[in-house]
Amino acid sequence: MGTVHAKSLDPLPMHGRDLGVNPDDFMEPPEPEQESKQEILENKDVVVQHVNIQGLGRTKEDLLGYEISEVFNAKNLIDVMKKSHIARQRLLRLGVFKEVEVLIDTSEGSDALPNGLDVTFEVTEVKRLTGSYNTMVGNNEGSMVLGLKLPNVFGRAEKLTFQFSYGTKETSYGLSFFKPQPGHFERNLTLNMYKVTGQFPWSSLKETDRGVSAELNFPLGMTNHTLKWEGVWRELGCLARSASFAVREESGHSLKSALSHTLSIDSRNSAIFPSRGALFRLNQELAGYTGGDASFLKEDFELQLNRRLFWDSVLSASLWGGMLCPIGGQPSCIADRFYLGGPTSVRGFGMYSIGPQSEGDYLGGEAYWAGGLHLYTPLPFRPGKGGFGDLFRTHFFLNAGNLCNLNYGEGPRAHLQKLAECIRWSYGAGIVLRLGNIARLELNYCVPMGVQSGDRICDGVQFGAGIRFL
Repeated sequence: MGTVHAKSLDPLPMHGRDLGVNPDDFMEPPEPEQESKQEILENKDVVVQHVNIQGLGRTKEDLLGYEISEVFNAKNLIDVMKKSHIARQRLLRLGVFKEVEVLIDTSEGSDALPNGLDVTFEVTEVKRLTGSYNTMVGNNEGSMVLGLKLPNVFGRAEKLTFQFSYGTKETSYGLSFFKPQPGHFERNLTLNMYKVTGQFPWSSLKETDRGVSAELNFPLGMTNHTLKWEGVWRELGCLARSASFAVREESGHSLKSALSHTLSIDSRNSAIFPSRGALFRLNQELAGYTGGDASFLKEDFELQLNRRLFWDSVLSASLWGGMLCPIGGQPSCIADRFYLGGPTSVRGFGMYSIGPQSEGDYLGGEAYWAGGLHLYTPLPFRPGKGGFGDLFRTHFFLNAGNLCNLNYGEGPRAHLQKLAECIRWSYGAGIVLRLGNIARLELNYCVPMGVQSGDRICDGVQFGAGIRFL
């Protein structure tokens, strides 16, 4: 960080992503002859007269005006630094610049005021074409991902991406176009074309989806919303020659056209190891009214509450639930139903191996609920505290849930009674490892209880990897 001098007020470069805003970090004690000018800048009003952006190539200036406009509202030097830092973060968030540096200097020229400042953003744009190679963790599966990206295609933070993924259970490739609203990056539109081939061994099923989708994301008050339309051609087939007749009946081609809406409120301080805050997510999907063979209404929700206790321990409670209601008298499709069980939901049971099944193939259900209670604690004796050790937690858990099909001719009381029957539950303890802030690994010792005929259990050590855990 540079030093403020009175005679020329040398430029203050703001380097790196972790720029602080504490005035003590920026300033050295002024020399006696500089005190007058320094006092004006620190304690009295200043005016930001000009904001310049240097280094632009294909990026349109009108896009950036929304991101830097607040700098003009700064009232003193420290406020200028804070607002410039915020503007820098907003510019980097657009994904069109590799580097952004900020220089603050006194105004020069015939129109310069005694307390006038000029702010200059020096930017370096990203390349026109970038490639990536990485691995991705899903719910108990992993994949290798190759990507090509054309950022800032038309100069207003648009992005065109091609991605190929090869995984343990799924292979996919797709083309997507991303367009944010200028000045409101959280409001954005995404268009997708894709092909996904997945294997589901618990159902002896394989599925190939070829589809297109349009997705609109926007915040509204404290909530975030996603509106989506998806049209997909689905091809279902048997994964093994020993597949049950119920699965063979589902084989073939179908068209699905669905509208969906997702509402979420997330006040957690971390998605993987939250110590406070809550999450509520509600998803609604309506298929059939815009065409296609599938016709149903599907609702599901997720609720999570977290509270810090003593000695850095955290108590976390989760509740999931959902219901699928076929429309038009036709039965639901095996690809649309809910599945439950495994290291990411009701631990101690096999992956998606709870509920209705035929000849060992699990068929999913039209209604479910699942609840979990966790006590997270640091590792015993706190090895690696403040470093690598903070990526680990021990946890003690209690899980419960049920999955079934409902007779929609009956009333709500009958539905609740059926969901309360034959509850599967489990308890145990284990170690959790955080992978960045998007996924985690678990190694648990599980004791399954309430096992029903046909359930597949995992009594003892169970390993899980995923992005969404009960």
